[in-house]
Amino acid sequence: MEIFIEQVLAGLSTGAIYACLGLAVVMIYQSTGHLNFAQGEMAMVSTFVAWQLIQWGVPYWVAFFITVALSFMMGVIFERVLMAPLRNAHALSHIAVFIGLLVILNSTAGFIWDFTVKTFPSPFGTAPVFGSHLVSAHEAGMMMITGVLLLVMFAFFRYTRLGLAMKAAAENPVSARLVGIRVGRMQALGWGVATAVGSIAGMLIAPIVFLEPNMMAGTVLYGFAGAVLGGLASPGGAVLGGLIVGVLENLSGTFIPVIGGELKLPIALLIIVAVLVVKPQGLLGRASTQRV
Repeated sequence: MEIFIEQVLAGLSTGAIYACLGLAVVMIYQSTGHLNFAQGEMAMVSTFVAWQLIQWGVPYWVAFFITVALSFMMGVIFERVLMAPLRNAHALSHIAVFIGLLVILNSTAGFIWDFTVKTFPSPFGTAPVFGSHLVSAHEAGMMMITGVLLLVMFAFFRYTRLGLAMKAAAENPVSARLVGIRVGRMQALGWGVATAVGSIAGMLIAPIVFLEPNMMAGTVLYGFAGAVLGGLASPGGAVLGGLIVGVLENLSGTFIPVIGGELKLPIALLIIVAVLVVKPQGLLGRASTQRV
């Protein structure tokens, strides 16, 4: 029973990271109608920026917030420079841009910081919480920060005029324009927020997976799985899906011997395929109808 509780708690801590990535994926999906395959690489570059600032002697939390701000600006720039001109382009054009962005960011990070594995500091340490080995201080800190972040995001999109405008622009751009909302600006802000959220996920997961240009390859796949499981049209569903994927990943790797640590990654793919076959709109998504 103790092992079960330990794996559930560990799954919730990593699932919180998947929830952040899933939320970022959903925000960009609602803005463009496409999945951003470069989401993990954008988070990786942001994490390298934070690492570089720390290496230059900047205190961790100062580097943390500087990185979040820089990531926000990076997301806005990407949307204005790359996506805005392609707003009415074919879906394959968007896919090509996302894949190209993925390769460019990965190669550029390797060129600047090389491909050797680096350690990323944790502001919480690794000691057990309250003397119990069930949860480490870093895992507890991950859950605390992501919990606060998700609450802030919920309040922002639910109770602020800017958040409501961004939500309206993502869900129905035509109606949003009719009431005076500048949809292009709202979509750029959405990209900025999504990139900032992804950067937080990258900085929190880096002490566990270590820092190198390919660090987010598996993590972002779990984030995609969480977004699909919860529903690509539902930010809350992406959060729920990320937590479920994190717990399932840990429990299956521990209690199903044939899976172990080697086959945990395909679980994310299996979840994506199963949801798309059985319930394409996800757990909290709504089936869409189109008048013809």
